Amino acid sequence: MVIKLIAVGRLKDKFLTDAFAEYEKRLSAFCKLTVDEVTQVKLPDDPSEKEIAAALETEADAILAKIPNGSRVIPLCIEGKQLSSEKFAEYIARESAEGAGTFVFIIGSSCGLSERVKQRGNLKLSMSEMTFPHRLARIMLAEQIYRAFTIIHNRKYHK
Repeated sequence: MVIKLIAVGRLKDKFLTDAFAEYEKRLSAFCKLTVDEVTQVKLPDDPSEKEIAAALETEADAILAKIPNGSRVIPLCIEGKQLSSEKFAEYIARESAEGAGTFVFIIGSSCGLSERVKQRGNLKLSMSEMTFPHRLARIMLAEQIYRAFTIIHNRKYHK
């Protein structure tokens, strides 16, 4: 199975890259994980709605070009569905059993994602109603994907 993360922006801080690297290592026992980073459009300090919309559309072009045909696409967005870890694992197991070989998770910029990207999704996913620092999303997602695989394979990690 292939898990592909498409993320707008880069992880810059060492503690964040180290945390993500730990989950990359753990996930290698279950899947092939790839990460494609899309350049975030630079916006002024106080952007207008029009400037934000234009930036999201530019980022959408780059994101959509990186999605392989036949993938299950899961954009992370605030209006998405919240799932427990067990339900998330069930989704991955069910879709995999139905022939999904590649799952593409999409993390937008702090401004979000274009509607075009959201509409491309098979499942719109929300991590929480709470607000977290945007740069933690990739690590939190990697941890939940790892947790899902440990649930699917009856490993002790999940409690």
